Amino acid sequence: MNHYYVFNGDADGLCALHQLRLANPGDAKLITGVKRDIKLLDRVEAESGDQVTVLDISLDSNRNGLIRLLGAGVQVEYFDHHHAGEIPQHPNLTTRIDLSSDICTSLLVDQHLKGQYHLWAMTAAFGDNLVKKAQQLAAEAGLSPSASEQLACLGEYLNYNGYGDHLSDLHFHPVALYEAIKHYANPFDFIAQSTVFAKLAAGYQEDMQCANSLRPLADDDKCAAYVLPDEVWARRVMGIFANKLANESPQRAHAVITLNHSGDYTISVRAALTNPQGADSLCLQFDTGGGRKAAAGINHLPVDALDDFVATFKQHFCN
Repeated sequence: MNHYYVFNGDADGLCALHQLRLANPGDAKLITGVKRDIKLLDRVEAESGDQVTVLDISLDSNRNGLIRLLGAGVQVEYFDHHHAGEIPQHPNLTTRIDLSSDICTSLLVDQHLKGQYHLWAMTAAFGDNLVKKAQQLAAEAGLSPSASEQLACLGEYLNYNGYGDHLSDLHFHPVALYEAIKHYANPFDFIAQSTVFAKLAAGYQEDMQCANSLRPLADDDKCAAYVLPDEVWARRVMGIFANKLANESPQRAHAVITLNHSGDYTISVRAALTNPQGADSLCLQFDTGGGRKAAAGINHLPVDALDDFVATFKQHFCN
């Protein structure tokens, strides 16, 4: 029997995988990609009796692949917090899906494992911009403010590494990043001992300096949209920059727009933190759009559709 782990290459997917693998070590096949490479079940060639664990990718976006695997006799366990649509009822499928705005996949895994690797779940929550939730969990765990800030930085750096059009845009392939963290049951040991952490920190600081010089394409009290240049650093930083804008202006919704290798735009949307609703419903109006209520995106928006998107974004959030 083969066991496949299919996971999003961002902080949430990595930390969810890490928790489960710490609890259940053994041989496994890992399938992942950049953060927005989410139709991953199409790549799984499992057979009857095999097991597939899916982490932090939308069921709705992977419906065809999921149904194919279930029909082939594969056992599937699904952890996620993104738009799911109708969940298939099948004896081979176990789902732990929660679309609440203050949940992420690693927190669902944390619940499943009864807090066995709670610090890694907090790290993921910070990385997924669930800052209030993560701070609450850190306080309940008795962490000092400085320790909480260390986990917040680690979560941001892991998340930052997942953004890019292609794996070549990233500092580390997500599997390589998992290989770097898998030896550390405690994230503070990884922070103190790993050269990978230092490299991510340096890359993050350099890229964010570029992003901080940008001016918005459109902004008012309720929303703001930024267009980033056609640069590798911009593709790496777009999600983290969107989170930064959201945290700095929690009453505003934000859109961060970047040219991708296909000549289209890739868009990250954050609903206002004071009302974390509507990002998914906005992005689902466009082909290749999806996500969750607080944070969503569009993978490929034609260049000539930018004005339509900005108008729809403003109408959705600004009125």
